[in-house]
Amino acid sequence: MNENDKYKIISNDYADLLVEYRRDMDYFESIPDISYHMINDRYAVAHIPVSEFTVNSIRRFGYAAIPKCYGLMTFFPNESKGGYTVRRLPEENITGRGVLIGFVDTGIVYTNPIFRYSDNTSKIMCIWDQSLDSDNQYPKDYFYGTEYTQEQINEALKAINPLDVVPSTDTIGEGTAMAGIAAGFYNEENNFSGVAINAELIIVKLKPAKPNLKDYFGIPREAICYQETDIMMGISYLLKTANRLQRPLIICLGIGSSQGSHKGEDIMSNYLSEIGSLPGNAIVLAAGNEGNQRHHYYGEIIPPNYYDMVELNVGARDKNFSMELWGYQPNVITIELYAPTGEFIYYIADDFVGQNSLTILFGSTTIYVDNFISEAYSEEQLISFRFKNIMEGVWRFRIRGTADLINRYHMWLPIQNFISEDTYFNNSNPYTTICLPGNGYNTVTVTAYNPVDRTLDYNASRGFTLLDIPKPDVAAPGMNMLAPTIYDTFLPFSGTSIASAYASGVAAGLLEQGIVEGYLPNMDGTIVQYIITRTAVRNGNLVYPNPDWGFGLIE
Repeated sequence: MNENDKYKIISNDYADLLVEYRRDMDYFESIPDISYHMINDRYAVAHIPVSEFTVNSIRRFGYAAIPKCYGLMTFFPNESKGGYTVRRLPEENITGRGVLIGFVDTGIVYTNPIFRYSDNTSKIMCIWDQSLDSDNQYPKDYFYGTEYTQEQINEALKAINPLDVVPSTDTIGEGTAMAGIAAGFYNEENNFSGVAINAELIIVKLKPAKPNLKDYFGIPREAICYQETDIMMGISYLLKTANRLQRPLIICLGIGSSQGSHKGEDIMSNYLSEIGSLPGNAIVLAAGNEGNQRHHYYGEIIPPNYYDMVELNVGARDKNFSMELWGYQPNVITIELYAPTGEFIYYIADDFVGQNSLTILFGSTTIYVDNFISEAYSEEQLISFRFKNIMEGVWRFRIRGTADLINRYHMWLPIQNFISEDTYFNNSNPYTTICLPGNGYNTVTVTAYNPVDRTLDYNASRGFTLLDIPKPDVAAPGMNMLAPTIYDTFLPFSGTSIASAYASGVAAGLLEQGIVEGYLPNMDGTIVQYIITRTAVRNGNLVYPNPDWGFGLIE
């Protein structure tokens, strides 16, 4: 990537692919007018003309190369009743001092007093706003967006209208609420305090996903959606900034996706696992809010039964969306597809060539199917569906597997942000609904509970992973939590993003003790994960690890 090609990053005339340099790149080199933008020495974003990004892109480039789409994991307040006040770290001398907490999300309202010291200077070390284009104010080597330093933010805070000086702000609210809960200062009027009040912040405001990617997966244009490539760029920026400042770092992600195998071996999960193993870094992730959305189906075919019938109810508002079926090797899944009219449409057969792509037409409905016998990263069978102008009603999938084996498989719809409540699986299953990247290793995946009555958030995603690895790791307060809004008020927020912010404050206290105070100078994300799960509060009536609660509660 260079100055001449940087326009491709934000141009809708170009599509983005996620590539790994350690794999064979010869095919990508044959694409005309391609440019690469390095994330690190292993991963890069390839920018290609949008004319090359066709309905056959999964077949052409591979499933992992198409960036996954991420959405918010927060339920925003719709009334003004009081919420639960965050508890600070229990020991007065542990406040997150010397630790950075980085958020890659919707940005931040930096003018809020809870992010300012008593001398009116900011606890925000820098902001990279990917959505604000500038000629030369982007971070070095990133080539898009605008970076604002702490000095620039402090100058803005002196101005009558700070946004005239630093025009970056949060217009949605998830990023501001999370940053406040993790590290906001005390607000006496609302009896509010963040968890780690002396931790400082690095903020990445994500740019929206490109329309060509949203159209590819049938995500509504108006949906708040971010693409995997920008998120990984944001994480890279957090790491480089923390390394420059020589400070330990918590990376907190409150966004998630239901795409992928839920095995924890996709590109994003691998990237975070690598970071979590480095001294001075810890990763905290939201588990997701998919537990009771009816977006997951689990099937098991045990001989002498030879098939399973899956019913997908499609609502009138959901004309375009995607769906994924993931099987287990060495089984091979085949499907008979029936329309809401009862008509048999197509037989999706096994294809031992390795990959087969189909276009199925039925009236005005088009279904694009990509069938991988072994997807490159998960090494499991994947059948990807993309529905265009789909007919309303109950679609039926008659699933068959290898006749003399027990056949197990999972099916996932998009997260609730990208689809209406009228589209769901009959006989759905609330488990194995942890959102990506929460199924990976060396990270702390956090679900949400009500700190008043200690009940699990009804919507919280549940474990375990596709490999039956224990996730979530812990439950943290995440229901009706008092948090700052984008209007400088305080209202109750809910969701696993809120719980992950709370847990990030706790993790900041651990890094303060371990690295800043020198008790464990090589502390990394694996150690943070161990301490948090080991010290979690457990209920003697439950067995742990638990697919609902993980290893217990953070109080």
